[in-house]
Amino acid sequence: MSEDEGSISVEARGHLLLIGLNRPAKRNGYTPKMAGELVAAITRLDEEDDLRCGVLFGHGDHFTAGLDLPKWTDRMAKGGSGGGKESQAIDPIGFGRACRKPIVTAVQGITFTLGIELALAGDIVIAADDCRFSQLEPKRAIHATGGATIRFVERGGWGNAMYHLLTADEFDAAEAYRIGLVQEVVPAGTQLDRAIEIAEEISALAPLAVQETKASSRRFVVEGFDACVAAMGPTQKRLMASEDAQEGVQSFIERRTAVFKGR
Repeated sequence: MSEDEGSISVEARGHLLLIGLNRPAKRNGYTPKMAGELVAAITRLDEEDDLRCGVLFGHGDHFTAGLDLPKWTDRMAKGGSGGGKESQAIDPIGFGRACRKPIVTAVQGITFTLGIELALAGDIVIAADDCRFSQLEPKRAIHATGGATIRFVERGGWGNAMYHLLTADEFDAAEAYRIGLVQEVVPAGTQLDRAIEIAEEISALAPLAVQETKASSRRFVVEGFDACVAAMGPTQKRLMASEDAQEGVQSFIERRTAVFKGR
């Protein structure tokens, strides 16, 4: 692979793992090489106990223009998509094995197609006010296969989803915020700092409880109301047996900030 194939930068910072799309000269156009490295990075986040939250971002002026389409056509013709599907690895678009840890995504500039789908596969999205969004696959005679047809509906409702998916229009950060695709809009250049700030807030909480909170919400989306409710009691019992639960109670009694260890 040449340098033009791009890469994924990975930096452990305390309890955070910062994961960056790193092909700025090509607007972080996503290549198979980058896809493999992103799978490895998010799998690391999921599996290393000391890592509690991920931050996904794009190097340069843009999050990503989406798939570098010519590099994916053979795979797409065979029915594949842009996400990692390894059975023992994390799937960055959440179709296979999903990451247990929260992921906060910072987006800026051009955030097209797979860029939207990667952001929505995470948990919280912080958008710069210069963002340009588009799910433009129908303009290329294909349709979104990285989760947009699902998560646009989940987060924005049917009408908003169809408005943007079927027109393949370009919309701004204010519209993305209005329909629930992003949770905050901040001045361009501050989006990564804000995402890190939120990730640090999450990482200060009890990690097992955070992971089970995400799992409960995902269980509701994937398995439904009854399955979600049925798991609540056994999950709470398991959490109450942890050292962190004891620390939570003791810190409440002593009126101090809890220090959680993830066990």
